[in-house]
Amino acid sequence: MSFAYRPTDEQPRVIHADHEVLVVDKPAGLLSVPGRGEDRADCLIERLRGAFPTVLLVHRLDLDTSGVMVFGLTPHAQRHLSKQFEERRTKKTYVARLWGRLQPATGRVDLPLIVDWPNRPRQKVDHAEGRPAQTDWRVVKASDTETRVRLMPLTGRSHQLRVHMAELGHPILGDPLYASGAAAAFPRLMLHAESLRFKHPETGVMQGFTAPAPF
Repeated sequence: MSFAYRPTDEQPRVIHADHEVLVVDKPAGLLSVPGRGEDRADCLIERLRGAFPTVLLVHRLDLDTSGVMVFGLTPHAQRHLSKQFEERRTKKTYVARLWGRLQPATGRVDLPLIVDWPNRPRQKVDHAEGRPAQTDWRVVKASDTETRVRLMPLTGRSHQLRVHMAELGHPILGDPLYASGAAAAFPRLMLHAESLRFKHPETGVMQGFTAPAPF
């Protein structure tokens, strides 16, 4: 599935930087890393490289998702942080606006996911071949037409939050892949990585960083 990539002019905001780690607020509409082809070279890590030439990737956010990301500034920091993500020792919280009223107020989605090969980059639920994926949710406020939630992924599968919410019948507003009709008719995907907690690779102290949702 191909798309026309027109990266946003909005620049990433540095939340924290020291000699080991860099934490930024990624704008929506910007790839985390370069895509295939010269037209997809403009991305978050390349924009950061000018001020932070040693920046190294640890994890990604979808093109359409905004919010908190951490990068390593040394190979040691990259390895340490990457291991925390792999072992699910980081804590991530997202804010999303969903179609319709989600009930009950709290819950967990436990649906295994796999890439939908004929329709890449879409993912799909597959109970036979899918990899385990769990997402906790907590309603912040709701009306008959829309629900604002906090989402806490326990795993880190591609498009996990987007597929899980769509499977509940409440797709994330503005989702170009998993929403349709009026639910898709928004200027951006209403999904934002609000907070991230991890152990600092040098001190071992748990640190938390936040970026308020722009919607």
